[in-house]
Amino acid sequence: MEETTHHLTDDRYDILSHRARAAQIHVLTLDPVLAEDVCERIQHDPRTEGCLLVTPRRRRIREAVEEIEAMAAETVSSRLLIIDVRKATIPKLRRAYNKVVGYNRRDLNKLCFVLLIGDGPWDLFYGGKGLDIFVTYLAAHRVDFHPAAFFYDPFLHYERDEIEHPGIDDEFVLPEKIPRRLIPYFKNQDMRVAEIRRYFRATDKDDELRAKRRRRLRRLYKKRIAEQFPADQERLRAWRSKKGLRIASERMHLYPLYFEDWVHDLLQKAARAKSK
Repeated sequence: MEETTHHLTDDRYDILSHRARAAQIHVLTLDPVLAEDVCERIQHDPRTEGCLLVTPRRRRIREAVEEIEAMAAETVSSRLLIIDVRKATIPKLRRAYNKVVGYNRRDLNKLCFVLLIGDGPWDLFYGGKGLDIFVTYLAAHRVDFHPAAFFYDPFLHYERDEIEHPGIDDEFVLPEKIPRRLIPYFKNQDMRVAEIRRYFRATDKDDELRAKRRRRLRRLYKKRIAEQFPADQERLRAWRSKKGLRIASERMHLYPLYFEDWVHDLLQKAARAKSK
């Protein structure tokens, strides 16, 4: 099934520049597990621990969608917007994200920056697809969000039949288990995403153990991605670096590798732009 791209094109909210932005970050996602991971990583980084974080408080999907749309105008007070663009939920958030981008449009990549966290194309794992399949996918996000960086998160990338499609009266539910293609890499076959995220961020552990967990995650990514893209070995090292992997005119990173570094750097860049 071919993936359809819908761009955010409504300019009704594109009004003013907002220079009175604080050391504040809006984290826009319907996934409380991802929100917790992002926020704890930022809060436990000594470079950004005093930064104010704003996230949706509602846990039910429908209520969280309304909350994100309601807070769109408030995002003009932030220097960084971290936005979850996974395929399963972005249709529900299209109107809200349209408002967010519109309110901040004049300041993007100057006084305000966008970091995207998402998955990849639906057919990424079929038919021997290579990394170039990301070109159109990333280009669409460039048009919609003008991001400073896109982070691909393997723990967000589910195949079509792993996503539960509710009936008319049912509540949409995000998967709790890790994607099935990652199950063989863990001893516990019933592992939940929340457990994995807590384990790898290790914010309650000492520096040595946190570093050990980061190395373990890098090894997992190295092995899994090498198996998935055997024809792209030369480019995979760049994907695991802070600079990221360039694909055509786009660049892609792996979440959460160097995520805190990007957050810190973009906040500093926005602060310097304000002082000019």
